[in-house]
Amino acid sequence: MLSRMLLVLLSLSLFSSASSLSCRWMEHKFRQHSRISLDLIEMMAHNSTNTTEDAEVEFPHRLYNQASKASAEDKLIFTVQILEEVAALFEKDHSNASWEESTVDHFLIVVTQQADGLHSCIKSHGHKKKNKKLQMYFKRLSHILEQKGHSVASWELIRKEMKTHLMRADQLASSLLN
Repeated sequence: MLSRMLLVLLSLSLFSSASSLSCRWMEHKFRQHSRISLDLIEMMAHNSTNTTEDAEVEFPHRLYNQASKASAEDKLIFTVQILEEVAALFEKDHSNASWEESTVDHFLIVVTQQADGLHSCIKSHGHKKKNKKLQMYFKRLSHILEQKGHSVASWELIRKEMKTHLMRADQLASSLLN
């Protein structure tokens, strides 16, 4: 009887150590990086003129709802894609934005580390295709920036959108830790 219990406990520990939910990076670093990235993007607002231009941007709530019902690995893949897309947007010409360059640089480092850390938790190492609808959404945001000449107001619109993405990505990935 004792050997069966030991076998069950050993099986459970092996299963949990092999699952994406027990990824050491997620358990120890994810929330810290997420909090820092949200603090930095909020800090950018304090260095901004806080004006916005009207633009046709519809936040992809449906994609997040679908991702929240997906497998743990698919949630991670979706979250990594969000973080990579956010970083790619902020690497564009933001010289017109009123943010301190060091804040943007620090933000990019943290978001990239967060994406890399989560990517290391994916068993298949992300060989699945990226979400095309999400890619198209971020292309539209990039197009808005270009149309508006990378203006202060367009960057503030993007900053607000990205803050929402970071909060939703945090919720999605945190759901794997609970």
